[in-house]
This record gives sequence, C-alpha cells and structure tokens, in this order.
Amino acid sequence: MQGIIPRTVFGAEHEEFRAHVRRFYEREITPHREAWEAAGQISREAWLKAGEAGFLCATMPAEYGGAGVDRYFSAVLIEEQARTFDSGPGFSLHSDIVAPYILNYGTEAQKLSYLPRMAKGEIIGCIAMTEPGAGSDLQGVKTTAIRDGDHYVINGSKTFITNGFMSDFVVLVAKTDPSAGAKGTSLILVDSGTPGYSKGRKLKKIGMHAQDTAELFFDNVRVPVSNLLGEEGKGFIQLMKELAWERMMIAIRNVEMADSILQHTVTYTRDRKAFKQSILDFQNTKFRLAEVKTEIQVTRVFVDRCLEAVVKRELDPATAAMAKLHASEMSNRIVDTCIQFFGGWGYMWEFPIARAYADARVQRIFGGTSEVMKEIIARTM
Repeated sequence: MQGIIPRTVFGAEHEEFRAHVRRFYEREITPHREAWEAAGQISREAWLKAGEAGFLCATMPAEYGGAGVDRYFSAVLIEEQARTFDSGPGFSLHSDIVAPYILNYGTEAQKLSYLPRMAKGEIIGCIAMTEPGAGSDLQGVKTTAIRDGDHYVINGSKTFITNGFMSDFVVLVAKTDPSAGAKGTSLILVDSGTPGYSKGRKLKKIGMHAQDTAELFFDNVRVPVSNLLGEEGKGFIQLMKELAWERMMIAIRNVEMADSILQHTVTYTRDRKAFKQSILDFQNTKFRLAEVKTEIQVTRVFVDRCLEAVVKRELDPATAAMAKLHASEMSNRIVDTCIQFFGGWGYMWEFPIARAYADARVQRIFGGTSEVMKEIIARTM
C-alpha cells in the first residue's frame, strides 16, 4: 500500500529476491492451503521445494548450506508469507530461530550435522520452550536433563511446539540443575526416534490451521552429553540473546499482515455496493480506513528502523519488545476494524480476512505475551 514515506531498508537485490519468493508462494504454497488446513500440516515436499529454491536458512554461512545473506532477506521471506495469509509453513522458525541457535552455540560437528540438511529441507527443526505450566516465564521450566555419566536423562513435556509433529529434531530447553533456577537451564539437541521421546497429537487451534503445532513428551530419554548446545547452565542467557530477533520477526509479520488486510478491505469495499453506492464511498468507511492506513504506516517506520538495528547488531531487547507489542496489538485492532466492512462474508473461511482474523489473536501471545513485553519495557524506565 503506497505511503507518504518510502521504505529504504531494502535494496534492488532484496526486491528481486521478493519477486522470486512471491512466485514461489503463488505456485507452491497458496494452492494447497485448504488441503494442508485439513491435514493440520504442510507437506514434506513443500519443505524440499523451499530448500531447493534457497528459501531455508538463507542467512547461514555458505559452508553450512546457506547463502550468507543478511536478515533483510529473512524479513522479505516473512513479509511475503504474511502477505498471503499462508500461516502453515513454519519456515521462518526453522530458519531464523532454530538454525541460529545451532550456528551461534553449536560445535562444528553439530553445525555440519544439522545446518546443511536444514537448508535443503531434508530435516525440520523446532524449539521446545513452552510447557503446560510454563509459558512466557521460562524460569519456570520443569523439564529436566540430569547427567548420568556420558549421557543426559531427560524427563518432562512440552506443548504448543511449532513444527513439533513433523520435526526431525528439537532444541530442548531443560533444567540440567533444577536447584539453580535460571542458571540451571541448558539447551539440548534431541533427535526424533530417540527412545522415550514421543510426539502427542497435532493441536487444534483457533487459527493457523495448516501449521503443525504439537505436544512433545520425554520419558527417561537418554542423549549423549555431546548433544548439549553451548555451555551447560547457559541456556537462559542464550534464549534471552535470541528472543529479541524472534520478537522482531513477529513485528515484521504483523505489519505486513495488517497492510495486506487493508489492501483486501479497500478492494472489497470499492467493489461492494450498498444503498446504491460503493461501501468505500461512505464517510465512515473512508475515515476508518484512513486511520488504519495511518497506523500501519507509523508502525512500519518504527519496525523498519528496528530492522536496520537488527542488521547492525544494535537492537536491544526492550526496543524489540516495543516493536512486538505495538505491531501485534495494532494488527489485532486493524483486522477487527476491517472485518466489519465485509459483513457476513467476513465470517466465511474462504475469504482471506477470515483467516487473518483467526490468525491474528495469537500474535499477542506467542513470542512472549503483550503483558510480558510491557514488563520488559517497564524495566528500562
């Protein structure tokens, strides 16, 4: 949607990349939306095609299968998926959350074992933080990984895990020293098929129906000590370092989703007639959508500035929290405003606005709730 202030974060190479990503979604993702929603997951073939196209783990160095590009390219991938409301593919979590943990904290053997196959889409990764009794409060994690000789013995469960059912391995957040609080938290790689590690049902959610979200269970799972990711007891610090980018990813997604919602709404209200005139011609419609456009543009300027800080490695956790808080709350307000203009059709699943409405609510929850974002921001005052 055209704005007063042109975007400056992307160069010609990013826009050329965007054109390829857009064609990929139009050809390989969107046509399968309904089938994947019924299945509760996308196909393995889609992962392999995304890998073949170079859309997985693009920011990873070339020696590990990536293209070594900056996170502006990641932002393009996030925006193009948000634009189509195809929330099924868990590509960004796999590429921009799971892979960086391995790159930044893994041994050379771990990097060579996992990253090239992740980039090809041959294996799918997930990260397991949330538990039935511990969500945004990561210090409350109860899953344990107790050392026994050359192995860790893992017990516990995780829930709401994106890519969980299809995953071939998990970056597990567990307590290696339950008595040490946050300082006893570690990250451990656990491969699917390891005895005692099982996956529960694919969870049925309000929205994101094609996105694989599952429960994971660990019953005396034994993994080698060499599966430790980074240093023992440093897991909480590692999580805090990476969560700022995860929250920025959510902010980027929400701005683009809101912009796409606005575009769909303008098109619909321009074509739809009521009382012998276009719905867009009513003053109420024009004024409300003018407010919507303004809010999107203001938010995008701030999020783009934060994205620049990400690439320069200057983004602090509190500012990332501001971006996530404002963008997710904004997208929820906007989808609620816009769906009203569709009348009964806005409640029909075949309309993109309905999918957007169902998908929007969780944006204020995952990656840290809005209340947690406010707490992080408040600590800086």
